[in-house]
Amino acid sequence: QVQLVESGGGLVQAGGSLRLSCAVSGRTYVMGWFRQAPGKEREFAAAIRWSSGSTYYADSVNGRFTISVDNAQNMVFLQMNNLKPEDTAVYYCAAETSGWGNYRRKDDYDYWGQGTQVTVSS
Repeated sequence: QVQLVESGGGLVQAGGSLRLSCAVSGRTYVMGWFRQAPGKEREFAAAIRWSSGSTYYADSVNGRFTISVDNAQNMVFLQMNNLKPEDTAVYYCAAETSGWGNYRRKDDYDYWGQGTQVTVSS
């Protein structure tokens, strides 16, 4: 069983930064961050493999967002810089436990956090 607890969302002006955190209990292979804006599908933002540290990003966030892990603390972070109003969404931490899933597909993730709201004002 895996449990995920997110924190760090909030309100920020365009151009600002936020860091999201996800506390992880249990064994996982890939950790992802997804986001869901009102009226839209949940979409992939970033992912990281625990074993290799390999990272993956959606085109829309590449160069602005950075995903990282702290192995000692079992934490996953999403550093978000140069935020834009279109980044406004509920952000979810997700865990893939088989090691074989497609990190971009939300259906391949097995566990989800409760979500944290990020609002970027213009």
